[in-house]
Amino acid sequence: MSDDLVFSEEQSDSTQEKKIYPWQVLVVDDDPAVHEVTKLVLAGFEMDGRPLQFSHCYSGAEAQITLAQPNDIALILLDVVMETEHAGLDLARFIRQDICNLNVRIILRTGQPGQAPEEQVIKDYDINDYKEKTDLTRRKLITVFYAGLRAYRDLMRLDRAGKGLRRSIEAIGQVYDSRDLGSFASAILEQVNFLLGINGEGLCATRVSAYTANSSNGLLKVLAATKGYSQLLVGEQVADLPSDVQTVLHETLNARESRHGNQHYAGYFRTKAGSESVIYMKLSEPIADDARELLEIFSSNLAIAYDGLLLHKGTQRAQQAAISILGAAIEKRSNAPCCHLSRMGDVAALLVQQTGGTVRDVELMRIAVALHDVGKAGIAEAILIKPGPLDADEWATMKGHAEIGHALLSQSTAPVHMLGAVIAREHHERWDGTGYPLGLQGEAISASGRIAAVADVLDSLVCASPYKKAWPLTEALAYLSAESGRHFDPNLVAILNANREAVEDIYRT
Repeated sequence: MSDDLVFSEEQSDSTQEKKIYPWQVLVVDDDPAVHEVTKLVLAGFEMDGRPLQFSHCYSGAEAQITLAQPNDIALILLDVVMETEHAGLDLARFIRQDICNLNVRIILRTGQPGQAPEEQVIKDYDINDYKEKTDLTRRKLITVFYAGLRAYRDLMRLDRAGKGLRRSIEAIGQVYDSRDLGSFASAILEQVNFLLGINGEGLCATRVSAYTANSSNGLLKVLAATKGYSQLLVGEQVADLPSDVQTVLHETLNARESRHGNQHYAGYFRTKAGSESVIYMKLSEPIADDARELLEIFSSNLAIAYDGLLLHKGTQRAQQAAISILGAAIEKRSNAPCCHLSRMGDVAALLVQQTGGTVRDVELMRIAVALHDVGKAGIAEAILIKPGPLDADEWATMKGHAEIGHALLSQSTAPVHMLGAVIAREHHERWDGTGYPLGLQGEAISASGRIAAVADVLDSLVCASPYKKAWPLTEALAYLSAESGRHFDPNLVAILNANREAVEDIYRT
């Protein structure tokens, strides 16, 4: 893999040891001696390599304040009788019902069993064990702690798994919404951070023959990077990486599989076509086992999404090329101005964007509007290129191109062709109802038809043709304003005028 990446010299980097987090235990009892004895009896206790850490409250009211704050208390040793004869029971109800904490394990302890009969308490309150203080020897207390902490651990695993599943579904959904490789890569970096609830730093790089012109030399191209690696985006080539990143990327690309370290994640993706990408994330804290499992599921789904994105982009490029070729052929046959379709597409896309269309709506309109005159393929060339005015019969024939285009495109169920069919039929309709072929009026004309009409006339005016000189953009926009409410949708004309600078940019290129 020496030809794949260019790296800086080796740099030393210390590896942080995995932190050990103690089990949080809350003792709630009005007798200070009980607190001290409990700590003494359980000194040295560990489970899963984690010790205990005690917190102390001396009344039910004090415990309510403590538990109402964010915490990770796993087990509560709770006295029944404190400031009142049922303060412990009131606290148990508060925990389960008021703050809805169903995970913490509650061990009820009493020195006065007659005050709260065991059978009634277990029936009426969501507690996990009920013991008399005199019955809790060291051996029995340790048994209670093992049982309670294991139950809490397993509940938390289920809770994290549920949250992780929801996050994974949401993350995959966000990635699937990406419409190009750059946004796909950025979405991955963002969603890995979201998935793990961290703020990691990293990059996403690829070797894709269909995307990068210099992929034949084997270099990785950086598609996206977080702030910590943003310098790699300048030249788009991976260079000057730290030694730990060098090692991980080498191992990942050589093994052709995702890798997880103590504080990093390296995801490997290979498409059916053989393109490869790698995502590297340096994490701020060690990755838990359940997080590793979640990342594996996420990675396998990303590979599918990645492959689908490349297939979609290839199909989209082929479709755009075919439409451009067809549109160019119609332009040439009818002596239309050069580049009419591309500029018309830019104007139409601007109007869709400014009227609240999605990214998909904008791009679909940009492509479909190029099909507005496809019906001219069915019009005799003598009529299309006639240098003088058309007579009544010729004009009737020419107007037929709207219905011909609609009929041709309606044979397909592809979204771009269905939209193109509507545009082909309606781009000569007028706001006041005097257009053709249907004589539609106002909002009875589809939004796409109204947008195409504005874009078509504007570009036809601004560009020179065999029949007229080019109009200055100012005069063309003034004409559209004069025809607002007659030929054109007034709202669309207002949007063009409000976005004059953007329109001027289209005609500078």
